[in-house]
Amino acid sequence: MPVFSDAAREWLDHLRSEKGASPHTVSNYQRDITRYCEDLQAQGINSFEDLSASTIEAHLAALRSGALTGHPAAASSVARAASSIRSFHRFCLREGLTSLDPSAQLVTPKQAIRLPKALTIDQVGALLAAAHASDDPVSLRDAALIELLYATGARISEAVNLCVDDIDLHAELPVVRLFGKGRKERIVPIGSYARAALEAYLVRSRPILASRGAGAVTIFLNKRGDPLSRQSAWEAIGVYAQAAGIEEHVSPHTLRHSFATHLLEGGANVRDVQELLGHASVQTTQIYTRVTAQTLREVHRMAHPRAWDTGI
Repeated sequence: MPVFSDAAREWLDHLRSEKGASPHTVSNYQRDITRYCEDLQAQGINSFEDLSASTIEAHLAALRSGALTGHPAAASSVARAASSIRSFHRFCLREGLTSLDPSAQLVTPKQAIRLPKALTIDQVGALLAAAHASDDPVSLRDAALIELLYATGARISEAVNLCVDDIDLHAELPVVRLFGKGRKERIVPIGSYARAALEAYLVRSRPILASRGAGAVTIFLNKRGDPLSRQSAWEAIGVYAQAAGIEEHVSPHTLRHSFATHLLEGGANVRDVQELLGHASVQTTQIYTRVTAQTLREVHRMAHPRAWDTGI
């Protein structure tokens, strides 16, 4: 397998250093390509010339059925694996490691469009009220984090990696500087509620947490004064969602979805929402317009006197 594993290592280094992919993205791609290379080795395939589109299709089918991992992979995981393999083979062809790209003929079924789950405005209010119920250092931190996520639509990785210098609460229009995929920078306004929560945390809580650590520059810190992890942020949000009586699963990405959906429902332009979310393509943002269209259809169905036949 050295020929494949060496090529995979070069590809992953390329993603890190030249493409600026996030550690989370690189980790996912590494998992996909390692599994792929191990499968090729198990089949006795040791060179690019022995590969074909059917080889890759068989690998994806084994993922789908669970033959490789012991449990069937979700459609999204199979689609990501296919994307990883395509990117790997394109890189190998471009770098002259092979003269063939078997993934070019790969045919994979189109994924069904999965509409993002957004909370209602009342549910967001209940979640934030639960987060603001206490004023100990950790609760102040969590309230500031949740307010920031909903106010800016930031990804959780963007939020936990924020440094003190990335936020300006004293400008005429308070803003935060977020670094998205590929380290692409964007400036997002912060509303008054999030500003107040962040000021309370930075003045009354963060100094206490920071005194326990080794001088981390990130804004959000854990109880030991170290940078807050993504996993800890997920867990905290889940606790407050449960306290708020929200039965649906609530994650940091739920708040990002809610941010986008509520902006569009409030009349925001899809291009403006694209900029705020940091989407490279407006097509990614347009999935939220389907959510708001569904809401409008439901309102029409329930409120208009002749929207549906009552049988009278």
